[in-house]
Amino acid sequence: QVQVVESGGGSVQAGGSLTLSCTTSRWPYCNYDLHWYRQTPGKEREFVSSITIDATTVDGTRNYADSVKGRFTISKDVPKNTGYLQMNNLKLEDTAMYYCKVSSPRVGCIGDFWGQGTQVTVSS
Repeated sequence: QVQVVESGGGSVQAGGSLTLSCTTSRWPYCNYDLHWYRQTPGKEREFVSSITIDATTVDGTRNYADSVKGRFTISKDVPKNTGYLQMNNLKLEDTAMYYCKVSSPRVGCIGDFWGQGTQVTVSS
């Protein structure tokens, strides 16, 4: 079982910044795709950003939800077994529980693995 741990959430005023971290094991071997989602009470979990392994690029393909483009940046540090979500110019509507998911098709790593979430609260 792959353990995924998010950290870095907290309370911040609108316009501020936070960096979320997603740590798991065996990243160099498993070569995970990294995904960030968020969820607010009563709503479905929504996609925020991802890095997916792509044979045509060295670092993978980055995707962002329209609502966070230009403000959020996804990255990963494979030797540190950690992925990140840098969030700038935070807005009230960014308040949510943020979840990290890693996935891999490699033998021994197959599956989608979620963390427990980290809360981000943006206030005015």
